[in-house]
Amino acid sequence: SIKDLTQEELKEIFELTSKIKQSPHKFSTSLSGEIIALIFEKPSCRTQVSFEVGMYQLGGMSLSLGPEQIKLGLRESTQDIARTLSRYVNGIVLRTFAHKNILKMAECASIPVINALTDLLHPCQALADIYTVGENFRNFKDITLSFIGDGNNVCHSLLFACSKIGLNLNIATPAKYAPSPEIVKEALVFAKKSGAKIKLFNQAKEAVKAADVLYTDVWASMGQEAEATARKKQFSKFQINKKLLLLAKKGCLVMHCLPAHRGEEITDEVIDSNNSIVFDQAENRLHVQKAILIKLLGDKK
Repeated sequence: SIKDLTQEELKEIFELTSKIKQSPHKFSTSLSGEIIALIFEKPSCRTQVSFEVGMYQLGGMSLSLGPEQIKLGLRESTQDIARTLSRYVNGIVLRTFAHKNILKMAECASIPVINALTDLLHPCQALADIYTVGENFRNFKDITLSFIGDGNNVCHSLLFACSKIGLNLNIATPAKYAPSPEIVKEALVFAKKSGAKIKLFNQAKEAVKAADVLYTDVWASMGQEAEATARKKQFSKFQINKKLLLLAKKGCLVMHCLPAHRGEEITDEVIDSNNSIVFDQAENRLHVQKAILIKLLGDKK
């Protein structure tokens, strides 16, 4: 979780990310001989591809294990999988449903474990998001990111990331879909130290007025497909469209972690506009995760 990192550690990751992005060839053997296991219980495009490509570009290799090979806690206990893989590979990247699975994996493994998404958190995404914001502004002081939509795992990790780094965060959700009160409470403690301002709203219009960046995500995440129709009604006033964008600051940037349900949480007109940095954001997943991998697997050399 990002809450485990200090502001200095976050800055170190971002500085290394910039070096990797500017001169990738200089890091082509950084993880030579290293192997990571990718365990993905949930479908993935960007996360899986960016980790596989990242390891390859760093001189290492990856093994992908889907639900047909590994069923955490069903076919075999999480602790036994963690201990076994610790004998074979140098790191584990886990994408799972229950957050308790990543905690158990990290507790039992003797090698680094990276959270590639749980129902509670999505830290790699949020790190790439903050890095992307940083590319577009000189610093985070007086910059406001407004997250519009579901108070989900991405929202939770943004709470930790923004509050740690000093980036103001507005969150607008329907009352029923607000972020975890416990995570908000923790983020407010971090924000007090960093100077970030965290504000929660139940109306999108109020949250975007001071925004430098608008951010949204799907209204129904993986595992919530049965709720999709009901959620569309609840979130209909939380769509990022041209009308909402005009209420934000002039030149306001637009972000989305993808996959996007065009015409629902965001319109084609906005995601394909000059305000959109959605695909810069997607690219930066690769660079940030390479920095994370080097920090965890390369520093021991």
